[in-house]
Amino acid sequence: MNLFAKPEKNSSTLNGIDRRSLLRTAATAALALPFVSRVNAATLDELVLYGPPAGPSITLAYAVGAGLLRDVAERVRFRIWRTPDEMRAGLTSGTMQAVVMPVTAAANLSNRGFGVKLANVMTNGLLYVISTNPEIRSIADLSGREITVPFPNDTPALVFDAVLAHHGLADKVKVSRSGSPIEAIQLLLSGRIETALVPEPAATAAMIKASSTSKTVHRAIDMQKEWGAVTGLAAIMPQAGLALAPAFLRDYPERIAPLLAGLEKATAEVVANPAAAAGHAASALELPWPVIEKSVPFSNLVATPAARARPEIEALLEAIAKTNAPMIGGKLPDDTLYL
Repeated sequence: MNLFAKPEKNSSTLNGIDRRSLLRTAATAALALPFVSRVNAATLDELVLYGPPAGPSITLAYAVGAGLLRDVAERVRFRIWRTPDEMRAGLTSGTMQAVVMPVTAAANLSNRGFGVKLANVMTNGLLYVISTNPEIRSIADLSGREITVPFPNDTPALVFDAVLAHHGLADKVKVSRSGSPIEAIQLLLSGRIETALVPEPAATAAMIKASSTSKTVHRAIDMQKEWGAVTGLAAIMPQAGLALAPAFLRDYPERIAPLLAGLEKATAEVVANPAAAAGHAASALELPWPVIEKSVPFSNLVATPAARARPEIEALLEAIAKTNAPMIGGKLPDDTLYL
């Protein structure tokens, strides 16, 4: 049928075929209305993004402050989670819907059947050994010495243990555990310890604070480079990323794409202009803006889709599983982890 042909006079087309077509079209439109209503009913009034007191949260705070997530929800807020236990409890209870968390924790929750999906990787590693001892410049220099490592049995400690094992130093370095990076920094600045493993922006904060009191804290070891030696890959440690709770995945699937696009744009702008990022993130992270600004170049901020980062993620999980398999749920997660 030529839809553009003019009907002949006295034709029954208008009263027959075209009328039936119009009725079918109207019926189809009527059937579609409930679906449209369901989509409209799934409007998201408010979304709270949760993140750690570390580098990726600079991206979250900037994205919120710069208005890059307006297409995601009517209101978007950012909050810090203080401990891994708080983060896990919030995600498993459903009180947290979108959370930046360690990749190891996401793998663990996925393996335990919580339905969590890792949407992206937001940092390729931000762990550094800092020290007041200028003689410490490499992992080998830690032999016979003591180092304080925060978050026992979580990513920083697991990564550090794997690096020590790789260098055959597991029994030659005394590792003390602290509850948080802030606690480690306080011990360092008070002179009670000389070396600590901390993430950004804590490492930069310690160096700036030390300089204001005529002390010197230096960035001794880049753990991303050390991790590359462990895995045989590039100096990439896919340390943390955005995880989405099952309820968010079920109720707001159409919000995922604009959320990830907004975070990708935010990441590019943060990396390009750390000073502007600091203006949005300083108060949210409760740190002075110079700390935020100076920490960005060392935070290795990215917005890589989790599926694309899978080889690096699995290298991280496999290395950690060698010394502490229960921390990732006892096995490598399958496809269900990846969005």
